[in-house]
Order: sequence, then C-alpha cells, then structure tokens
Amino acid sequence: MAHDRQRSRGPSGASDEGGDASTDDVLAGVGPRLRALRATSGRTLSQLAETTGISVSTLSRLESGQRRPALELLLPLARAHGVPLDELVGAPETGDPRIHLRPVTMHGQTIVPLSRGGGGLQAFKHLIEADVPTGEPDPRVHEGYEWLYVLRGRLRLVLGEHDLVLPAGEAAEFDTRTPHWFGRVGPGAVEFLSLFGRQGERMHVRAAPPGRLGA
Repeated sequence: MAHDRQRSRGPSGASDEGGDASTDDVLAGVGPRLRALRATSGRTLSQLAETTGISVSTLSRLESGQRRPALELLLPLARAHGVPLDELVGAPETGDPRIHLRPVTMHGQTIVPLSRGGGGLQAFKHLIEADVPTGEPDPRVHEGYEWLYVLRGRLRLVLGEHDLVLPAGEAAEFDTRTPHWFGRVGPGAVEFLSLFGRQGERMHVRAAPPGRLGA
C-alpha cells in the first residue's frame, strides 16, 4: 500500500508526528494489541493481509511499533478482528500499572487479555459458555509456544493426531506450529488461562499428563 510514508495530521493540517507524550504512549500500545489479537485468532500476517488489503510488511511494522498507526489502517484491522476501534487504541494512562481488561469475543470464546503484550509472554483468560455449540475441530497453526491451565469445566484439546481432555486443575503446553484447536466438553462452560510466547519461549511450567477424550 502507499500509506507507509504518510504522516498523521491534526485539525490544523500540521504534522503531529512529534505528538505529545500521552498520545505517543497510547499509540505505542496499539502494536502489541494487534499482535495479541492476531495470535489469539491463529491467523498469519499473510492471512490478515488478504482480509484487510494491508500489505504484510505494513502489518509487521504496525505490530512491531515501527509504523505509526493511522485511521485508514486501524479501521479495517478493527473490522477484521471484530473489535471496536477504541479497543485498539484505549491504552491505560502513562504510569498506571493496572491492566484495563477489555474482553474480545471471537470463535465462540470470550477472551480477556491479562497483559499488555509488549514482547515476551502474553497472558489471556478464555471462557467458552455452555450454550456455545462445540462444532467440528478446526485446527490452526502459527508461530510460538502456548501453555494452558484449566480453571473450571473440561477443555478438549486437539493437538496434531492427539485428542485430549483436560479437567479443572490440569495444564498442557505445546508448540503452536503443531495444528491445534480447543473447545468445551460436556454440558457446562469451560474457563482456562493461556500464556503465549510469540518467539516460542517455553513456559517452564510442568504440565500434568492430560487424559484422553472419553476417559
């Protein structure tokens, strides 16, 4: 696209590239949120580029913070991820250590980011309600490493050729380049935590051996 060298301008028409500190801090949080949303959905940069019409290089620079986000880029990304625009730019105020929890709903799950996702590990809380149809597994692959811990209910994890069930209190970890999918088992809801490392960091948390489906 031809957006790469374009500068954002304020109402007066003057470039706001220098911006004030608060604006810069808010925009600095956009990249990690975009990366977290894409990682959660299991999409590659190429797949997202096809959906939005934004080039892979521009998407990569947005996620890494090397490209200043502009409205014409954020609008199609918000639509693609199924989130409000203000969710992409609504970072906490500078110096506020609290994480502002903003749930995202996708693929039948409610996903709450528990970290700002600025490189390294990212933490999420997932909820699949009892009334959400389980459907057929649709395994996905992407770069990284993931750790899961079930808080309540029973989680079905399809991992490569394995079809597993994790009850509450059980954990699993895996390379996300292995095709994977998860959903609930039984009549109740399932709630679980996940840690995701984009560069494939292992979590160093010992996982209990998960039981097989139907066990």
